[in-house]
Amino acid sequence: MVTIGWNLSTVHGWGIFGLNLALCWADDAALQLRVAAPWLEEYTRVDALRRARLGPVFERSRELIDTLAKHPNSVIRMPGTLLTPMGNGLSPLGDGRRLRPDRSVGVLFLEDTQIPAPALETAAQMDCIVAGSTWNEQLLRARGLTNVCTILQGVDPSLFHPGPRTGWWGDRFLIFSGGKLEYRKGQDLVLRAFRVFAQRHREAVLVTAWHSPFADHARSLAASGEVAPVTFAADGRVDVRAWATASGIAAEQIIDLGTVPNQEMPRILREMDLAVFPNRAEGGTNLVAMEAMACGVPTILSANTGHLDLMADPQRCWRLERQRVVAPVAGFAVSTEGWGESDLDELIAAMESAWADRDAARARGLSGAQWMKTLSWTAQSQQLKERVNA
Repeated sequence: MVTIGWNLSTVHGWGIFGLNLALCWADDAALQLRVAAPWLEEYTRVDALRRARLGPVFERSRELIDTLAKHPNSVIRMPGTLLTPMGNGLSPLGDGRRLRPDRSVGVLFLEDTQIPAPALETAAQMDCIVAGSTWNEQLLRARGLTNVCTILQGVDPSLFHPGPRTGWWGDRFLIFSGGKLEYRKGQDLVLRAFRVFAQRHREAVLVTAWHSPFADHARSLAASGEVAPVTFAADGRVDVRAWATASGIAAEQIIDLGTVPNQEMPRILREMDLAVFPNRAEGGTNLVAMEAMACGVPTILSANTGHLDLMADPQRCWRLERQRVVAPVAGFAVSTEGWGESDLDELIAAMESAWADRDAARARGLSGAQWMKTLSWTAQSQQLKERVNA
């Protein structure tokens, strides 16, 4: 018995990770998969065939989910292996804190580099910790942990692959930026770079997929002081269009996609001329960037933290090599050791390069897509299965 200890979803990274593990392992008799969290319709939109494949997983999960609901303050002992989601400080997330399995495999995407000593001692007792990036594994080993390995996330090549465009956008130059709105993700840098680029190229359009269930994290973007304060709508969601225009972007040069289910993203990504990710830190490899690359979108990546696992070959993407130290953000208790601040001029120059030579940019995008085939969810979940069964 193997239990995924977090919610499946199609709107945030952890959920997409869990969903794809569940799809790959659903009929694997060697694992007998279940999940420890209920299916949330508002956050999980999949086609009928995928939903049918997950049916047996949720049938096996029902008893555990009911037990957790009936005993909200109890520690629940369970047979088999728990995939324990771990956040900053090596703390277990969600109901994983209440489960006591026979065997515990931690799954980790760490951005805060400050780890309390008691948490390190607890983590050392786990059977294994799976880090989402080489950077994360190096962080943990530098702090004395040895029970750790790296397994990267994957992409679904049946969805995310190069393909034809609609042609609806004519000669508009579409630049994609995606990821949860927060200082770590660097959307303030995207706005600053696009503001310069768009003044030179009136056909440029910034297409954003920045919404998440954690809208309040966007307040950390005020730390840069180079763009307007983030604007919030009456319902508490970020008003991306208002924020962009207040930061100097023309209204006709911004498209806010809202919240897009993961399986709808490929058709959007295949329309893009360029994807931009000047992120300051990634505990994993940045799933949104991986999906853009898998669709053949020419992609710019900051050369820091988890992104480094995607850029061994310089022909796969543009690398933002000039990285400065990042200071901690006031009001957000996160240590930023190892983070990187991308150089704005280098970012703009990469954008100009993609605009000036479209054929070379497309070739770079297709090179990235070819390599991304090696990181399918099927292949990555097999690696994790081998670790779980070790």
